[in-house]
Amino acid sequence: MREKIELLAPAKDLQAGIAAVKCGADAVYIGAQRFSAREAAGNSIVDIEKLINFAHPYYAKVYAAVNTILNDRELIEAEKLIHQLYEKGVDGLIIQDVGLLELDLPPIPLIASTQMDNSTVDKVKFLEDIGFSRVILARELTLKQILEIRRATSIELEFFVHGALCVGTSGQCYMSYAMGGRSGNRGQCAQPCRKLYSLKNKNGETICDDRYLLSLKDLNLSQYLAELIDAGISAFKIEGRLKNADYVANITGFYRQKLDEILAAKNLRKASSGIVQLNFTPDLSKSFNRGFTDYGINGRRGKIGSIDTPKSIGEMIGKVQKVGRDYFEVTSEAQLHNADGICFFDDDNNLQGTVINRVEGRKVYPQKMNGITAGMLIYRNYDHSFHKLIQKTPAHRKIALMMRLYETADGIALEGTDEDGNCATVPKVCEKRIAQKTEAAKQSISAQLTKLGNTIFECNDFRNELGEIYFFPVSELNELRRNLVDAILKERLKNRPVCKGGIEKNNVPYTETCLDYTGNVFNEKAKEFYQRHGVKEISPAAETGIDFAGKRVMKTKHCIRRQLDLCTSDAAAEELILIDEDGNRFELRFRCADCGMEIYRNK
Repeated sequence: MREKIELLAPAKDLQAGIAAVKCGADAVYIGAQRFSAREAAGNSIVDIEKLINFAHPYYAKVYAAVNTILNDRELIEAEKLIHQLYEKGVDGLIIQDVGLLELDLPPIPLIASTQMDNSTVDKVKFLEDIGFSRVILARELTLKQILEIRRATSIELEFFVHGALCVGTSGQCYMSYAMGGRSGNRGQCAQPCRKLYSLKNKNGETICDDRYLLSLKDLNLSQYLAELIDAGISAFKIEGRLKNADYVANITGFYRQKLDEILAAKNLRKASSGIVQLNFTPDLSKSFNRGFTDYGINGRRGKIGSIDTPKSIGEMIGKVQKVGRDYFEVTSEAQLHNADGICFFDDDNNLQGTVINRVEGRKVYPQKMNGITAGMLIYRNYDHSFHKLIQKTPAHRKIALMMRLYETADGIALEGTDEDGNCATVPKVCEKRIAQKTEAAKQSISAQLTKLGNTIFECNDFRNELGEIYFFPVSELNELRRNLVDAILKERLKNRPVCKGGIEKNNVPYTETCLDYTGNVFNEKAKEFYQRHGVKEISPAAETGIDFAGKRVMKTKHCIRRQLDLCTSDAAAEELILIDEDGNRFELRFRCADCGMEIYRNK
């Protein structure tokens, strides 16, 4: 049987994780208190346990990210942390450092982080052979490449479908560390890709000045979900462990609706339980975005950069028709509101923004009019009413429950069967008094027993199988209902599908026999791991303090030549020079055969 399809959402914190589950996530991934690839999004064991307790009744999973590379001392701390996470009920562990595999880990399913550069058939097959339960594939892959991996392996495949894109290949970007000592592989990326750069040719002539030349648009593969399922993806991942709860709610709600339609058409099942009722209409353009790209998922690639701004531009509202002293008029079908945030590109093509004070018909009165001229496009990057609605109560998620009331020898019994087939029965010894007002009594029984509003359940089928219509005090009916809810919830948790995992310490050959600094070997245990798997030469990780002069700091699918319409038909285009705001210089070497480039620190 084909595995269930999982929608996986990010959790910056407990609040965002709960919002994700409410809005339909089948699983949530969250950073542990230490050793997460998003150092600023760590969470305590207490909060992770609270999220687990909220998610598990829906059969939703919680994965913990412990996906940085670690030094020898940190390995000991990480081992202890992993055991704590396992004891609290975490469903899987996202890791990057293979040194962890040499430790005494609990039998928790291990997920290979995208930081491991999972981009080839051989790499994914190796990870499967040593016992990983799932691989998070590199974002750079195409549908064709994913299908090739699927045909050669049987391991679960996870793939990013939405959110911010790292311009460099994940786990293989050293630009932040080379420039300032903050390593992305250690969860401390300074995001040099979102900074200003100038571009020159080898003769020193300026091609482009003060643009965000490494900043990419955000990923949006919502139109490719069906094709990704066909290619073998079973877990669809939303990026955003630094995003707040309303972002998570909106994006998760959108993808839940899209996936539900596709799963119904393909006769597939989602990986968790419950029907989601959103209290808002999800809209991707209303959450943080830099514009969208499909990142060449089909092999065809247009311009993927957001080189004019690394900030959110939101949704396009319309064109300015008229400008007054303290207002402007815009033609738009969108309803603008007080406190909305708007933005626009000024005459120098730099992003400017302001807030709306009030709206009168087509007249918009912003806090600032500076730079707003007739003919320019206005964007809304914050819809006040939309976000207020999400923050209040984004959704309700209910598990369908069939209830049956019937007689016993000494009273009555209430039986419940949930949508997953879990069944519980609670009897009650009581006096059977024939009701004088049969219709009122019948309605009271149905109303009180199905009043499940403050629980995770919703009765979709109530069957009163009593031989006679009896009168029962409301308090007794309420007690019977509460007892059933407690019983069925215990039964759900007892029967919750749980996967075990574990690494097989074998000697399956690794895909390479020589590793340079891009192997990210930062501790002795990682070195032992690779040696056991046949690697003969192992250089230390960049984070040990290597000199990056003349070394590659990034490999990327992004091509500045293509972005600036400078693409040539040459087999190898001329190198260019990239210069940051502080005067640091980098060489750009272009891979025209597969369309991409590499960035080297200037010697």
